[in-house]
Amino acid sequence: MNAIISASELASELAGGTPPVLLDVRWQLGGPPGRPEYEAGHIPGAVYVALDTELAGPAGAAGRHPLPAPEVFTAAMRAAGISKDSEVVVYDGAQGWAAARAWWLLRWAGHESVRVLDGGLAAWRAAGGELTAEEPAVEPGDFTVAPGGLPVLDADEAAALARRGVLLDARAGERYRGEVEPIDPVAGHIPGARSAPTNENATADGTLRPAAELAERFAALGAVPDAEVGVYCGSGVSAAHEILALAVAGVPAALYVGSWSEWSSDPSRPVATGAEAG
Repeated sequence: MNAIISASELASELAGGTPPVLLDVRWQLGGPPGRPEYEAGHIPGAVYVALDTELAGPAGAAGRHPLPAPEVFTAAMRAAGISKDSEVVVYDGAQGWAAARAWWLLRWAGHESVRVLDGGLAAWRAAGGELTAEEPAVEPGDFTVAPGGLPVLDADEAAALARRGVLLDARAGERYRGEVEPIDPVAGHIPGARSAPTNENATADGTLRPAAELAERFAALGAVPDAEVGVYCGSGVSAAHEILALAVAGVPAALYVGSWSEWSSDPSRPVATGAEAG
């Protein structure tokens, strides 16, 4: 299944006889909760899902956005109306990072029929899509977590992959180089990782670049279909968007969920700074 869907395609599917389950995952790093925005206006039929409490566990030693407890994620997806045979579409307000986190979690949990609205809510509105403040009545689903649908890395596995394969750092270049670190306790990157900022995967309007352009970009970084590829970011959110872009380009990749927020919390782990060697 294609990992993304356009606004026009979504409008057509929503008007059909079996519309997809639609999740609104608006979220901002360090910003206010997205639910008030959802309540003010969302795509008709969409159900709000909170990234910090339903798509992640409590922040701690495992990072700012560790995997949610299976029972928490199961309950949230069932409450949203997702069953094992549901077609699901997820969207957020802008960057697509939060929507990609929901897409990745559903895929990791064994649910293959999920796509991200390319360009998010902005693309929907630009295509003439309407919004509503009415919350839908939802028939609970029978969704069940079956881990392993997508690969994950822990800290040791990420370090090993950086030595033998391709580990991409999806954060901004200045954070990778260690020039600034606005959130985590240490600046820099995992030794051997390659800088690949997530925001370079999208066009000015927030939609993903064409698959051929993405494939060319990732190939220049060594991330090709037959390579062993992993991705991390600050806390496992923007990296999910990079994995989405890699999927569109035809390159499977593993997610280091704890990402830099976990790695940098342990002073025994090595840290590299500056631009990539070579």
